[in-house]
Amino acid sequence: MARHLFDPTAVLGIVFWAVVVFAFASLATWLIRRTTRRIERGLSDVTMLRFVSGFLQCLAYLVGFVLYAHLVPQLRALGTALLAGASVMSVVVGLAAQDTLGNLIAGFSLVLSRTVQVGDGIRLYCPVGTIDARVRDISLAFTTLVDADGHEVVVPNSVMMSSAIVRLSPVAAPPPAQDPHAEH
Repeated sequence: MARHLFDPTAVLGIVFWAVVVFAFASLATWLIRRTTRRIERGLSDVTMLRFVSGFLQCLAYLVGFVLYAHLVPQLRALGTALLAGASVMSVVVGLAAQDTLGNLIAGFSLVLSRTVQVGDGIRLYCPVGTIDARVRDISLAFTTLVDADGHEVVVPNSVMMSSAIVRLSPVAAPPPAQDPHAEH
């Protein structure tokens, strides 16, 4: 029985390794969330941190699944068989996930460009009309806003990037540049 527990070709071993890989991925995700909460306390702008944290959590489970698929011979054989149709599948998945991938890329662009940040008050001109709200969160695919009535408005990141945005909250002005030729 103990011999079959570690054997990835036996049913008991397949289940055992699935539990082990899932446990490690869950532990990695827990550590990412815990570290994120710790780092958040010292930051005034948590937008990038929360975005990267969500991405790393998804990545932890993806890496776990890939490692598990390479560990179990039956899944390796299935992967080899599917490799022949990978080009067709990638086109089909790419077309099906076009909006999702667009939101993910728009999310990266939104965070990296610092167009809006968590806590900003904004007026968003989008296809459904004008929305005055405060940015609560920017995730991988969506930006969550809270309007004046306390309603949560979830906007796809691609809409955020393609819409006009007016900052309602004051933006800190950069300090004046010192003239290197001025006398002290």
